[in-house]
Amino acid sequence: MLKSIYFILGGILLGAIGGYAYWHFIGCNTGSCPITSIWYHSTAYGAMMGGLIGSIVTPAGAKKEEPAP
Repeated sequence: MLKSIYFILGGILLGAIGGYAYWHFIGCNTGSCPITSIWYHSTAYGAMMGGLIGSIVTPAGAKKEEPAP
C-alpha cells in the first residue's frame, strides 16, 4: 500500500515538472490555449495526468488481491 502511494506521488511530481517544461519550452504564445497559455494551468494538468498514470502503475513486488469467491 505504501509503495503505491509513492508511485502516485512520484507521478504527480514528474507530471508537474513535465507540465511546467511543456509550458516553458513549447507553450502557447497567443493565449488562446486554455491549458498551455498559463504556467500553473499546464503544471496542474501535468501533475493530474502524472498522478493518474502513477496510480495505474503497480510496484513490482506488490501482490494482487484475488476476488472473493
